[in-house]
Amino acid sequence: MSAFFAFSSPFTMSTIAFPVSDSSPFNAEWFAHASKGLDQAGQSLLALAVDRVRKPLQGLLAKTGEPLAEHSAAVVGILAELGIDAETRASALITVLPPEADGAVGGPDAMRKEFGAEVVSLVQGTRALLRLGNLAGQAKDDAAQGGDQKEMQRKMLLAMAADLRIVLMRLASRLQSLRWHASSKTPYPPSLARETMELYTPLANRLGIWQLKWEMEDLAFRFQDPETYRTIAGQLEEKRVEREAFILAAVHALQSALADAHIPAEVTGRPKHIYSIWNKMRLKNLQFSQLFDLRALRVIVEDERACYAVLALAHSLWTPVSDEFDDYISRPKPNGYRSLHTVVTDGEGRSFEIQIRTHEMHQFAEYGMAAHWLYKESGPRGGKVAAASGYDQKVSWMRQLLAWDKDGRGQVAPAPDEHIYVMTPQARVIELPAGATPVDFAYYLHTDLGHRCRGARVDGQMVPLLTRLATGQTVEIIAAKSGGPSRDWLNPQLGFLASPRSRAKVRAWFNAIELQQRISQGQAMVEKELQRLGKTAINLEHLAQQLEFARADDLYVAVAKEEFSLRQIDYLLSPQKGRAADAAAPAGAAPEARVYQSGTDNVVKTGKSGVLVVGVDSLMTQLARCCRPAPPDLIVGFVTRGRGVSIHRHDCPSYAALAERQPERLIDVDWGDTGEALYPVDISIHAAERDDLLRDVSEVFAKLRLNVVSVNTHSRRSLAHMVFTIEVKNGEQISRALAALNELSGVSAGRH
Repeated sequence: MSAFFAFSSPFTMSTIAFPVSDSSPFNAEWFAHASKGLDQAGQSLLALAVDRVRKPLQGLLAKTGEPLAEHSAAVVGILAELGIDAETRASALITVLPPEADGAVGGPDAMRKEFGAEVVSLVQGTRALLRLGNLAGQAKDDAAQGGDQKEMQRKMLLAMAADLRIVLMRLASRLQSLRWHASSKTPYPPSLARETMELYTPLANRLGIWQLKWEMEDLAFRFQDPETYRTIAGQLEEKRVEREAFILAAVHALQSALADAHIPAEVTGRPKHIYSIWNKMRLKNLQFSQLFDLRALRVIVEDERACYAVLALAHSLWTPVSDEFDDYISRPKPNGYRSLHTVVTDGEGRSFEIQIRTHEMHQFAEYGMAAHWLYKESGPRGGKVAAASGYDQKVSWMRQLLAWDKDGRGQVAPAPDEHIYVMTPQARVIELPAGATPVDFAYYLHTDLGHRCRGARVDGQMVPLLTRLATGQTVEIIAAKSGGPSRDWLNPQLGFLASPRSRAKVRAWFNAIELQQRISQGQAMVEKELQRLGKTAINLEHLAQQLEFARADDLYVAVAKEEFSLRQIDYLLSPQKGRAADAAAPAGAAPEARVYQSGTDNVVKTGKSGVLVVGVDSLMTQLARCCRPAPPDLIVGFVTRGRGVSIHRHDCPSYAALAERQPERLIDVDWGDTGEALYPVDISIHAAERDDLLRDVSEVFAKLRLNVVSVNTHSRRSLAHMVFTIEVKNGEQISRALAALNELSGVSAGRH
């Protein structure tokens, strides 16, 4: 029979017994370690949690096969090593209980009465993150699996944790799972190993919890690439004892020299881990023998002058490697990181790295905007990263909290969140400004979806459109088949929109509608005036140009806005004016060339151009002649003055110039149902001049049954340049035409 020691808990006025030596993970030896650093009240709280979960956890296994009792005990041990408070350690035990065993601690009210509100909050927050992780792991589309999405998930995990100690529990739990799989030689699921590297180790890195980060990286790497892991581990093991002895000797030598020079400093060895070794070999294309920093020292001193004094002292003790010195004090990194890095060799030619910095530099590198993760994760060039955001302030706050807990100096309040992180039904994470609504969410996904948004489900429940979303929620938009936004959405007092981007899209929609209404109104007024004059057969485009308007639409808008008098049409079309115009026309002038009409009508009703101006049911569009877009080209829209929306290819130089001058006129567009519509496309051909060139090119278009609308040719220095305007239905016809043309001898063809 095992011996027990008793622990009195003031929470229940009872005595809790722990076996002194037992196969149970909750024995006296474990409790001594798990309660390290806690005061009497903290030890009592932890003992009470153990008493409540010990029996319910007996014999229970996780899905991976790991005993839950061993898992929870080990997690608390990890948290104890980090110096985390009693509430977090107790919560880590209770959180592991499966739903069917929750009765051991009662519901939230009973738990609050026995353990306090802080423990209840931590338990509920951790379980919410577990559900969130399961959802994210079920992502159904590629958009939810990319690198940007992993970063969003990291941010959402932090944002979900109103108390960031919840994140620490998740990190400790993941580390213990890795340890168990390694010790039991149980295969670790590749998806979880990948998730560890993409989600959990970056979080540990950003929070400055190096011991968790390094061990998780090594263990996950061991499961991801066991062969490479074994190779590097073998190379390290061959020299492990020698390397450790060398570091101790180097630290002692430098400490002695610093003491003789009366320079106060902290000198520590900095071990290199297997994953970081492999990563450096991979990124810098190095062999194992070429790594200088398998052995490394870090020196922290009082001031900047002492940094250079230590550098000179180190260079007098060992031989510096000239190409391996970086002065980030006089020339800080772009993100503000400051330190001295040097590589030296001893008398036997063994190299090692030394980092030298002041306490202030170290503090800035650990907690400020030059935190280690900012330049490590952004690569060697590491551009500036704005760490003043709420997310980065929260990370900084958490790292300070960890350090302050160890010093017993209390806590600081985290900065308020500036963003929220919600998910699509496919588990894609979306970042929105704090206070965002389902309408903001819809506009973020697609402008057209925002215009047609009529309802929303949040976590499966119908909610009003002005509901404020919260981090971790799953949002599904209910949209009409057509239609546009409500003007109420632009009223800030009603609170439908929190994003300036969403408001701009709504305003653009109404501006485009207003423009179309003016065009329709003005056209009706002009046509009524022409009926009065008996001139209904007149060419309206030609009339507008005679009145010094670029297009008829410009004329209509000016008439509707009462900026142009209809009397001028009467004057222009009077017999005297007409005769004067005829006299001014050049003799033998050719009749006006045919103008391609695709897209000049209402595209939603006629489908002539197949272009859908997002959210606009009756908006006039025209295909820009400068770039002649055709499906499936990526297209963009520009709201012209009086001519509806001009549709350009996204890479059109003319559009780029317009966008730079008048960005407020840009509008999102996409192809609608193009059906059998034909689109004019310019094909540019360069070739050496020869007699049968035009015939060969024409035969290509004839074989492909492509109608040629126009041809423009000229020659210079025996080189022919031809531009054919052909009509196509889609991009596949363009590709076939270009492929056939480029097969002709001496011909180079491309999109004009």
